[in-house]
Amino acid sequence: MSIDNTAMFTDRYELTMVSAALRDGTARRRCTFEVFARRLPDGRRYGVVAGTGRLIEALAGFRFGEEQLRSLADVVDDATLDWLRSYRFSGDIDGYREGELFFPGSPILSVRGTFADAVVLETLALSILNHDSAIASAAARMVTAAGSRPIIEMGSRRTHESAAVACARAAFIAGMASTSNLEATRRYGVPGAGTSAHSFTLAHVGLGGGTGDGERAAFAAQIAALGVGTTLLVDTYDITRGVATAVEVAGTGLGGVRIDSGDLGVLARQVRAQLDDLGAVNTRIVVSGDLDEYAIAALRAEPVDAYGVGTQLVTGSGAPTAGMVYKLVEVDGVGVAKRSSHKESRGGAKSASRAARDTGTIVEEIIHPAGSPVPHTDGLTTTALQIPLVRGGEPVDDLPSITDSREHLASALVSLPWEGLSLSSGEPAVPTRFALP
Repeated sequence: MSIDNTAMFTDRYELTMVSAALRDGTARRRCTFEVFARRLPDGRRYGVVAGTGRLIEALAGFRFGEEQLRSLADVVDDATLDWLRSYRFSGDIDGYREGELFFPGSPILSVRGTFADAVVLETLALSILNHDSAIASAAARMVTAAGSRPIIEMGSRRTHESAAVACARAAFIAGMASTSNLEATRRYGVPGAGTSAHSFTLAHVGLGGGTGDGERAAFAAQIAALGVGTTLLVDTYDITRGVATAVEVAGTGLGGVRIDSGDLGVLARQVRAQLDDLGAVNTRIVVSGDLDEYAIAALRAEPVDAYGVGTQLVTGSGAPTAGMVYKLVEVDGVGVAKRSSHKESRGGAKSASRAARDTGTIVEEIIHPAGSPVPHTDGLTTTALQIPLVRGGEPVDDLPSITDSREHLASALVSLPWEGLSLSSGEPAVPTRFALP
């Protein structure tokens, strides 16, 4: 974790609530908060949980040191500053594992502790889960659209520098093959990918044996540094000439060519034919350029071997937040619920199970009171969805790795009803049944 202190990644009202609660004793009441989404973004049939691992990392740095306390001196009183000085989350957290599917009402995270202990985590939890789950949900749709063809995540230049690392992590969980972001590779072990941009070719202008644009010299330099297995960007100038030059320089063993502009389907067909005619039958074609899941799906019939995605991924492909909320649902064992119009919540701590046929196809998600048996389901197999994440303020042992989460999501997507994987609008792929009092 590169950020040592995460305590100030929160909203002012979290601390003013704590200040008032310390005064009247409410701070010590035992509470349960839940994270859930009331609905899925328009056009989405399922969501993907991501960010849980980052949240648990961030909890370790949620400490109010003297630097943070000095900045809060005009926000809360001295008694609250003293409480914050010794703050350590000491409660329990259960939740859906990363790579799990979620639907409207799914209790993705359950946070138990005193009111003061738990309420201060609201902004931190939501900022991480809303962002990472939105990215993973968009990425999963892109991966499904691509079929067996790999996708490279390359959106770092289109988002905040810290968000770029989180995007790469979430995209890998969702099934993308690699990332261009070096910090994501260093920190999380996401496989890296990337070769050169148009600027590298342009920097060789006037070089390369009188070709005038220096493309030959640029290709030769890249191959000398990275080998013939590299991928050459062939559309800086004329793409047909670029492909011919690439094969002349690298030989028929060239690893790949990348097309970053134009009508990608038409160009992919032309380039494939040209490569085959030149004998470079195993040279891969990589396409990029503002691709989303719909553009990827439209290219399924074309001779494309891999995709590069950026802007559409890091902005959630039209849904930049997962719409999750953090709501108090139980106080001292008594369920409480918000009744505001269109912002209602369901009271009581909850557990969640998923019912499936013998074939593995999911039939429904069942939300029931925490600690109660799973409601009866005729002929269906039920699986508990929440797992322990934190106990007594400390992460539990052997939490799933991002590779485990990636494998789990791949299996979970196979279990969706087939219509749930379509890119068309519709109801959630799996209905949620609330078996609550």
